[in-house]
Amino acid sequence: MKNRFQFLHRLTFLSALLILIAATQGCKETNVEVKETIVKDETHEYFLLRPELEKAYGYSHAVKIGDDLKISGAVSMDNEGNLLGTGSMEEQMKNCYSDLEKVLNHYGYTFDDVVVENVFTTDMAEFINIAGYRTSIYKTHFPTGTWLQVSGLALPGQMIEIDMEAHKTH
Repeated sequence: MKNRFQFLHRLTFLSALLILIAATQGCKETNVEVKETIVKDETHEYFLLRPELEKAYGYSHAVKIGDDLKISGAVSMDNEGNLLGTGSMEEQMKNCYSDLEKVLNHYGYTFDDVVVENVFTTDMAEFINIAGYRTSIYKTHFPTGTWLQVSGLALPGQMIEIDMEAHKTH
């Protein structure tokens, strides 16, 4: 009985050791594959819509990486950073899309190239009331995205912020 117990104990230990070795070898192979697919020679191209403001706040309005364009949240403001459309969600939304269109156009993109749109709003019910305006922006398809109600945005009185990602196929 003692020999049988020792045999089973050794068999269990050897099985566990073989599984550990196989798992470790599998991880090593996976790491090699990941390194080969991650290494790319891409450049990042940054765009500042309002250079003075963006430098002061410490962000870039957009970055293009290959065929992908990532755009920071657009809010309703003028070039000096003053809120536009005070008290009007609709006016603020239109101003956001106007700025987003300027960034897209800078790179030769349109709203048809947008694949992700995220909306942050301080009043979801009001946003939903005017969300139909988006059909004038997205004429062929709607992008994926998320709508979130937040307690506040960067400046007092801002009601909406929209960020997006676009992809251009050639």
